[in-house]
Amino acid sequence: MTTRIARRFAASVALAALSLATPALAQDKASDKTVKIGVLNDMSSLYADIGGPNSVVAVRMAVEDSGLNQKGWKIEVVSGDHQNKPDIGTNIARQWIDTEKVDAIADTPNSGVALAVSNLVKEKNAVLLNSGAATADLTGKACTPNTISFTYDTYMLATGTGKALTKAGGDSWFFLTADYAFGHALERDTSAVVTANGGKVLGGVKHPLNTSDFSSFLLQAQASKAKVVGLANAGGDTTNAIKQAAEFGIVAAGQKLAALLLFINDVHSLGLKTAQGLTFTESFYWDLNDQTRAWSKRFSAQASKNAMPSMTQAGNYAMVLHYLKAMEALGGNPHDGAKVVAKMKELPTDDPLFGKGPLRADGRRIIPAYLFEVKKPEESKGPWDYYKQIATISAEDAAKPLEASECPLVKK
Repeated sequence: MTTRIARRFAASVALAALSLATPALAQDKASDKTVKIGVLNDMSSLYADIGGPNSVVAVRMAVEDSGLNQKGWKIEVVSGDHQNKPDIGTNIARQWIDTEKVDAIADTPNSGVALAVSNLVKEKNAVLLNSGAATADLTGKACTPNTISFTYDTYMLATGTGKALTKAGGDSWFFLTADYAFGHALERDTSAVVTANGGKVLGGVKHPLNTSDFSSFLLQAQASKAKVVGLANAGGDTTNAIKQAAEFGIVAAGQKLAALLLFINDVHSLGLKTAQGLTFTESFYWDLNDQTRAWSKRFSAQASKNAMPSMTQAGNYAMVLHYLKAMEALGGNPHDGAKVVAKMKELPTDDPLFGKGPLRADGRRIIPAYLFEVKKPEESKGPWDYYKQIATISAEDAAKPLEASECPLVKK
């Protein structure tokens, strides 16, 4: 009898302890102030200069500038090389989320990798903070509640460069296209803009990613007699195509090259003598205003080779800064990706690099874009002084209208 009473007493004490512990545990989880961010990009190949280790620098700057470390948060940044292969990128992301408890994956240049990781992130209810991948499908038909795109997309590039060159008389086009998701989307979106503005697409050719020899593709472009040769590629593919086009005398013979995605690192690699006169679209340039100059000089001091930031590296900074603002507004890390992204969309965005602009229901950050032209060597006043601004593309025109979006998150 005494034993039975003792057992009941012990059970009641255990239940009472559990009832007291449960709200305490819930409270601890609600106020969890640990965050882990994984920077996933090309660390060693054709996109390493536009993302690579310097994207990690930008993300670490955002963590520092958020001020959360001084408020008791613990924020860790890790990095990985997806080698431009969707299976490798997905495997790294899965390992990060399942084993290393990574909350958000940032950057993801290479649209094929980004689309695959976006699906995984939705499945695992983590967050994809995309700055590097260009495909507009990430905020279109492939959008999810867990993915945002902060910096640019193929629609912006097409609307900027494609429209400007077509209206300026470049009314016949031939495309050299990287043969994967990004190149296909960029050719598709630019073709739509060209034809909508009275131009014609005479043809195109697909080339493998990271191509060293563009000779056969350039010969087809020459034979097409198109006024504009559209380069629907990026990074090392773009610079190789431009260098070899110069050797073939394509521009000298009267055709115009359209670098549909060009970064400041590409211009630096090419040199002004080769790159001069190229027209292209970006949403960021280090020399736009006092705020971009001040931040870019801080970045350059920490960056590999003291490089100035690419558009996507700047986007990583602004995007992670806003992500951490959302975490702070939530009062802790809920470890619920969709909930964090919803808070990011709710909060007004404002940062020193891109200014103010809403984060739409489809996950697209709405910011202006700029049509630039590469300066002639004699126009440059110093290192990294490469661009002259031709036009501003309004935030509304730089993004696909929400009412035309294929994103299932958008209510129409």
